[in-house]
Amino acid sequence: MIILKSPEDLDRMAAAGAIHSRTMKLLAGKIREGVTTEELDQAAEKYIRSQGAVPSFKGYRGFPGSICASPNSMVVHGIPGPYELGRGDIISIDIGVTYDGWVADGAVTFPVGPITPIAQKLLDTTKASLFDAVEACQAGNRLGDVSNAVQRRVEGEGLSVVRSLVGHGIGRDMHEDPQVPNYGEPGRGPLLEPGMVLAVEPMVNAGRHMVRMGDDGWAIYSQDGSLAAHFEFTIAVTAEGPRILTPWHEEGVG
Repeated sequence: MIILKSPEDLDRMAAAGAIHSRTMKLLAGKIREGVTTEELDQAAEKYIRSQGAVPSFKGYRGFPGSICASPNSMVVHGIPGPYELGRGDIISIDIGVTYDGWVADGAVTFPVGPITPIAQKLLDTTKASLFDAVEACQAGNRLGDVSNAVQRRVEGEGLSVVRSLVGHGIGRDMHEDPQVPNYGEPGRGPLLEPGMVLAVEPMVNAGRHMVRMGDDGWAIYSQDGSLAAHFEFTIAVTAEGPRILTPWHEEGVG
């Protein structure tokens, strides 16, 4: 069941999203060679709680971190720990914030110093595919239009959409209906209506699309070891057009 949100609900989600965006900006300023993912996690949790919110991921299905921190070939769900960022790494930071009972979810993949041309192409393309998806989040469109927008951009650049991982509806619960694949046919799937809120999250590999589970049961890697990127917004469908509820880009992030 897809749960439609009222304009007041969207404002509450936007309040959670504002905390999310400020947290992402805080971490963006800390990402550099030698910093550990645990240090990033601690900084995020401290800030989120200082705002009267809670980190949505912490304890979710047993996840131990406040953020997901996924370097290089790790696509998503990296547990923060002793890993030190190195020059030339890329690091995907996924943050969930719950405020006043509403959840905001978003992700950015950052470079750590200068990166290779293929890494830069991966980041640029994945980010661009997310903004293409935003444009497709129009009332009257179909969910397949959003999915296809991502796929068209990514595959047009010779990169691969991860097919076994999807975005999702979001609201009072972090994961609601519908699932939001990053590939599909335009004009298919549920009709987009005002009040729908989607966590759209392109996950893209520089190599092939297949992934594998890590030994910890959480981290997911590209199967071929190629670099992976992850960008995400929480997006509301409104009668006036798409509304980004986690506007980290407006904070100068990404």
